[in-house]
Formats: sequence, C-alpha cells, structure tokens
Amino acid sequence: MPKLPDYIGPVAFGVKMGVILPGTDLVGEITAVLEKAAADELLSHHDVVCVTESVVARSQNNYVTLDAVAAEIRAKLQLAGAARIGVVFPILSRNRFALILQAIARAAEAGEVIVQLSYPCDEVGNPVVAPGALEAVRCDDGTIAYEALDPACCLHPITRVNYLEMYKNIIEKEGAKATVLLCNDPQAVLAYRPDGVIAADVHGREETRAKLVAAGAGKVITLQELCNEGEAASEWGLLGSNMSAKDRLKLAPRNAGVFAKKLQAELARATGLTLEVLVYGDGAYKDPSTGIYELADPMPVFGMTDGLGGRYRMGVKYKYLADVCHAEGKTAAEIEAELSARNRGEYGESDLIMEGTTPRRLEDVIASLADLVSGSADAGTPVVVVKGIY
Repeated sequence: MPKLPDYIGPVAFGVKMGVILPGTDLVGEITAVLEKAAADELLSHHDVVCVTESVVARSQNNYVTLDAVAAEIRAKLQLAGAARIGVVFPILSRNRFALILQAIARAAEAGEVIVQLSYPCDEVGNPVVAPGALEAVRCDDGTIAYEALDPACCLHPITRVNYLEMYKNIIEKEGAKATVLLCNDPQAVLAYRPDGVIAADVHGREETRAKLVAAGAGKVITLQELCNEGEAASEWGLLGSNMSAKDRLKLAPRNAGVFAKKLQAELARATGLTLEVLVYGDGAYKDPSTGIYELADPMPVFGMTDGLGGRYRMGVKYKYLADVCHAEGKTAAEIEAELSARNRGEYGESDLIMEGTTPRRLEDVIASLADLVSGSADAGTPVVVVKGIY
C-alpha cells in the first residue's frame, strides 16, 4: 500500500497481530509489525499508536482467581465467619460484574449479600426495569424489592437477560442468601445492617462511598481497592476487569503509562519516528439506539505518553465560518485560505466562530475512535494507528 496522499485527512487503521499470551514480549511484537508499516510509508511523526488494554494485561499475566478476590474482600472488610455484605450500584454485565459478584458471595461464607441497584437504569445506561413497570409498584420510600416486580419487566432489551434474577442465582449458588432491591439512595442498603459495604459503581464510586460513610456505614470499600496491590494487581483494582477462564478475572493492565513510554522509545529506535502511544479500553460514547453509555471502564485511556496529555480537540466552526465567508462574497479559494489561517491561530477566536465545537480531551477522542475500529479485538487488530488527528 503506498503512502497516504496529502488530500487524505484524519484516518485510523487496525494492525493485525498474532495471538498475545501471558509472557509475550508485546513491545517487541508491536514494534516488529509497525516497522513494516513504517517501511511501507504508512507511519508519520506524531501518529498515535493505540493498544487495547486487554492484550497489555494478558501479556502481563494479570489474572486473579475468585478465591483470591474473596479472601481479599474478607480481609479488607474485616469479616469473620458468615457475613452480610452490601453491594451498591453495580452495573448489569455478565462480563464485567458477574464473576466479581460470585467472589463477593463466596466471601460471605453462607451469609447474605444485599445487592442494591439504581433504577430505571444502571450508571452506564443498561435498563434495570422496563419503563412504566414501576407505576404499579408501591414504593413510598423509593425502595423496591425485586420480588415486587414482574420478572418479565426486568429483561434487558438487547441481551434479553434478567440480570436481577441472574445476580440472585449467582449469590445463591455460592450458598449465601440473596437480597436484591432497587433504590437510588445508596444509604438504603444500611437498613439491612451489613457488616461491610462495597461501592460497586464505576464512575460515581467516591460519591457513593462518601454518602455511605456520612450515614454511619462502618466499613466501605470500592472495587478499585480490591486487587490493587501485589504481583497480580492493577492500580485500578477490579475496575476494568473482565471475566476469564477457570474462575479467574483478567484485571486492567498495571502501569499502562510505563508500557506506553517503553513502546514509544522502542518505536523511535526502530523507525526513527516520534509516535505517541496510548493504552485504551472502552470508548466514551452513548449508543443512540439503546441509550447505553459504553464506558464500563473507569476511563477510556489507562495510560499514555506525555505528548497526548493536556490536549483538547477543538477548532473553528468550519461549516459556520464557510457560510459567513460566502455571505461576504468571498471565493472558495479565499474561504479555504481563511479557514487555514484560523486553524493556525492567526485570527482571534470569537465565541460565535467556536460555537458548537465542544472541547474534548484528545486522548478520549482517540481512544473512542480506536475502540470503534477494533471492537473487542474481534477483527484481530488490537493495535490501531490514528493519523492526522492533531
């Protein structure tokens, strides 16, 4: 494939890689394939090399067993014997939370797990209960017991899974009592007198914890505080983890920023190019068809090189400025010249010219684009190169 011509703007393409296993020299593997891309003139200075977090964590062998998670829950919540554990605001996900809940139930040791869900949706937009289904349910204090709902109204519109029932079954299979309720006040779980509480939401975890502590909850931890130290660990704890084989969880990568800088240095040595690198997870976008916000990871970027930090993608309102210039009688060539000059910062930027160009962190935009290109790496392209984005 020849070098991309000058009339091509921002572009992203996936890079096919072999299977990445624990212990793989991922920096070496990526460098080898991008050396070929550089030889084919497909790379330029300041391109961004995006690596999906899953292969970084897999190469690091960053896995934990459910038994290890259960033991850590008991230690950090200071539980003794059969225990009552509150779990507040988990998302609905087989991949992201089902195995975590299994470990929590195992930690209860035949006690009780109280799962409190928000409604009508979880924090990333998954419907917990069908619209209108709550109208027939009396809930003077805002709390609804799962038993008061028609199970048919709890089916997820896309997966057709009743996550409330699934979560209840997971707990009971571990020998614990399952209590499932819906309430948007995190303090509601305290009415069940838990021995410890896990603030299980992804993005609102610190706010949830603060409300629980303010209400007198004794022992409260977040998912980020579990599996965040030791040989197999991530600074993100269980946030960003995924289900794996044989009763294990794959954690988010550890020290992803260190990995990004190491890869950047090796790519510079091999290609002579200054490239930026980021390790990405879920893209930050909302599905317009389902209303589901896809960001189940704590953030779109787990680590990146320094050249990406503090940058925002913003600029002039291209189509508005073109209309203004055309109304002033300018030719197409004159309009192009003014657009180029404004993008170089040679004109002052009025609020009106900038209207509609919401500044977004550049790394979030790039990570979201990379996630859309790679999907769940089902295309065999866990590395994505983004060109001309800034």
